[in-house]
Amino acid sequence: MDKLILVTGATGYIASRLIPRLLDHGYRVRALAREPLRLKGRAWFEKIDIVQADVASPETLVHALDGVHTAYYLIHNMTYGHGYTKLELESARVFATAAEEAGIEHIIYLGGLADPEQHIAPHMRSRIETGKVLREGRVPVTEFRAGVIAGSGSISFEMIRFMTELFPIVPGPTWMKNKSQPIAIQNVIDYLFAALTNPDGRGGVFEIGGPEVTTYGDHMLSYAQARGLHRRMLLIPGIPLWFMAFGVGLMTPVPYPIAYALIGGLSADSIVKHPEALQVFPEVKLIDFDTATRKALKITHPDHIERVWDDGKSGTKSIKHEGCFILHKTTRWLSSHGAAYRNHQTKQDMPFGELWFEQHIEQDHLSQTFFFSPRGLPGFLYWFLLYPFHWLRFRVIMRKITEQS
Repeated sequence: MDKLILVTGATGYIASRLIPRLLDHGYRVRALAREPLRLKGRAWFEKIDIVQADVASPETLVHALDGVHTAYYLIHNMTYGHGYTKLELESARVFATAAEEAGIEHIIYLGGLADPEQHIAPHMRSRIETGKVLREGRVPVTEFRAGVIAGSGSISFEMIRFMTELFPIVPGPTWMKNKSQPIAIQNVIDYLFAALTNPDGRGGVFEIGGPEVTTYGDHMLSYAQARGLHRRMLLIPGIPLWFMAFGVGLMTPVPYPIAYALIGGLSADSIVKHPEALQVFPEVKLIDFDTATRKALKITHPDHIERVWDDGKSGTKSIKHEGCFILHKTTRWLSSHGAAYRNHQTKQDMPFGELWFEQHIEQDHLSQTFFFSPRGLPGFLYWFLLYPFHWLRFRVIMRKITEQS
């Protein structure tokens, strides 16, 4: 196909799943990112056109939008903390104007699922208002509104995963009784992709969710069942939002500002009240939360994890990502050294998790990575108590390579 598709927010989770789908169907893809080097570790890095730009800076969008047929708007600014809602609306306004001036034919936007007539958290209100601002321009907009997205790497799913793994008795606010309609990441991508070619959806606002309505607490219990863990919920009234966000930011991959916004969003139901998407996009076959969870668990493996830490820079990084604790070290190295260790991956199964060690030598860089998928509280204790020994293992392996060379 000769249509050029722009994907904004290219370093984000949704874009990382959407771009491969577009490439598989023959579309030309241009990715917009403020920090393009963060895409270096993605399998599709060499297959797309990457533009460094910021949707809040109109002068950077001229080249990014040149020749584009359809643009996906997949941007949020929750990581900015206080004042992010104002920034989101300003960015959407700038982008809508630039898209109109560039002659873009279609904008596809993914927002949040909430009832705008009710009292909802600032995060959810901002998602809805962002869609409204985009639609004020002359370029037709297709807006999808989704709640909890079930899939490995989704910030809402990773919050569920890590908190359920950690606590035998999962604490939470009384808001956990509120209703939710989670949707599998595969179905989110199905909808976003279908909007490219389905003319009936152009210009519409569609609430999307999975086939079941449940509670936020039930998401955690469902995950525990799929994982083979025995968990109970403990609902505690009056827990300060900042305190919950601090705990989530400490123990999960979700940073404090995002955790604060997401947890605040639990204060209202997030369910589909207008199911027109089922009629307009019949090609999308919905997947239930349990199936999506089991798929996420199945692909918790180094071969499937998006390498968000790989930016080509030397140094050490320690992150929590896609169900794993990850410790990564990159150092400069001579490519002629250590041939026996050039590509190497080992796995160790334990009662409290799975540990992989991976090593790769490319040109003048040596990369070493530990991946640990914890199983319950013992897995967390293992990782944190033995963290210094993983550093020691890096040094031992380096010494072996030196001796071999």
